[in-house]
Amino acid sequence: MHKKLDTLTIFCQKSLMKTEEKEAKPRYGIANLERRRYRRFPIRLPIEYYRADSPIDQTGQALDASEGGLQILFPEKMEIGQNLNLKLFFSSGSGLNTIEMLAEVVWINTQLSEGEKSYRSGVRFINISPEDMTKLKIFSASFS
Repeated sequence: MHKKLDTLTIFCQKSLMKTEEKEAKPRYGIANLERRRYRRFPIRLPIEYYRADSPIDQTGQALDASEGGLQILFPEKMEIGQNLNLKLFFSSGSGLNTIEMLAEVVWINTQLSEGEKSYRSGVRFINISPEDMTKLKIFSASFS
């Protein structure tokens, strides 16, 4: 007689992770097929940003976006937890639109390929006006 399973647990082997101190070992765990709260859509749009503690504007490039945040290429290394004032630029019809927000750096990729000069980071929105969120939703609907 077979025992009835209440839940299905999927185990997967993650890719090998190398460290300088230890030999690479396979890791096992429960698969989390989708952790994202919001659907991401690919974009290649310019951003302007400045650190919350600095008035100097700099530029970067947004690689993807969702209602919760952005993945951005920065010309400088960011720190996790750092707050940034961001302005995202995109065209709509014959005009140029901007979306402004306060965002927090939540992850950084510190491994650059040889010759690469941009740092990939993820930010989550901390403060975005309802009007700018509506602009983002309308813009993202064009990718559906």
